[in-house]
Amino acid sequence: MSASRPFGALEWQLALRYLRSRRRDGFISVIAGFSFLGIMLGVATLIIVMAVMNGFRIELVQRILGVNGHAMVSVYGGRIDDYETLAERLGSIDGIVSATPIVEGQVMASANGVNSGVLVRAMPQDSLARLDLVAGNVLAGSLEGLGEGGVAVGSRLAQRLGLRVGSTLTLISPQGRQTAFGTAPRVKGYPVAAIFEMGMSEYDGSLVFMGLGPAQVYFQAAGEVTGIELMVDNPDQVERYMPSVYDTIGGNAGVTTWKEANASFFAALAVERNVMFLILSLIILVAALNIIAGLIMLVKDKGHDIAILRTMGATRGAVMRVFFIAGAAIGVVGTLAGLVIGVLFCWNIEEIRQAISRLLGVTLFDPTIYFLARMPAELVAGDVLGVLVMALSLSFLATLYPSWRAARLDPVEALRYE
Repeated sequence: MSASRPFGALEWQLALRYLRSRRRDGFISVIAGFSFLGIMLGVATLIIVMAVMNGFRIELVQRILGVNGHAMVSVYGGRIDDYETLAERLGSIDGIVSATPIVEGQVMASANGVNSGVLVRAMPQDSLARLDLVAGNVLAGSLEGLGEGGVAVGSRLAQRLGLRVGSTLTLISPQGRQTAFGTAPRVKGYPVAAIFEMGMSEYDGSLVFMGLGPAQVYFQAAGEVTGIELMVDNPDQVERYMPSVYDTIGGNAGVTTWKEANASFFAALAVERNVMFLILSLIILVAALNIIAGLIMLVKDKGHDIAILRTMGATRGAVMRVFFIAGAAIGVVGTLAGLVIGVLFCWNIEEIRQAISRLLGVTLFDPTIYFLARMPAELVAGDVLGVLVMALSLSFLATLYPSWRAARLDPVEALRYE
């Protein structure tokens, strides 16, 4: 034993033998089994939760940017009149992919005796055709009808109001013409030219797209727009384009980036992600504490064996390594098993969700609450590596004290009453 090299075959053989269940010390193996299950479930759960949170953020960012653009130029307290010239100047800035004039307003939509508040967004038809999130998800009709005075509505809004292609959607705005009895609401009907589904219930249930010309007439904004929407080549670094934009628009207008417009929303996502990580990490911590308890019981049970090994020439380091291997084996195998389960679960998360929903007869992921039609999961190498490092570190740390106790055992005291 004294001639064996550190972490050699003999030390591994002893460590694994101690972990095998026998009738006399089977309870210790049961504790080891629960420790293994705890680490496996903790690692798998953390990987799945981190992947789902990343998927939520990526999907929401793609949908938000796919509709709203990366920055919005607007005039303080008014509308932009010379918008074509300004849009051309903004579009010529290095890094600005496009500058699109838009008209936007909140109105009441009515059809078949049902009313609903909607947000009308109007832009040139060629610009709308470049929005893949809208143009690539048309369920019925065509966006070409918007140039002829039609509108495009989301699938959930169409379902709520009982609309289909060719139906008439009535838009009601409180800001109408002045009469002797006050302001008369502005009411006008538009044919439904297209029905789209972006997969985000907030947009599918409240957005109505129009052509720029009809919207200017409806909102009494002839020759004016409410803003100019900017698309940049690197949305994550949209701030670095802002100095050039401000130099172009002057001091009577402002710019709102997509990060500023959704700051509170994404900050809440980040806080929720961090809190979930901390809470679920407790599962791995509890499993590590089980490793400590199991190894301490194992050291106490194997006191006679340790004393014999010491009298045969085994060093304290060799004894310590034997019990370190026994505890670390539980952590390493449990971590790798959790990694496999977590990755496989993330790859098939939507199919698993649907199967559980059918089996239990409940809705596990309501798109009207979570804004998305499918449960997203995006594995990020950094997050997975962080979970693995944390689980392995806790597992290794959990073995140190029991291993040290085993190495400090006095063989004379252990064999005195034998």
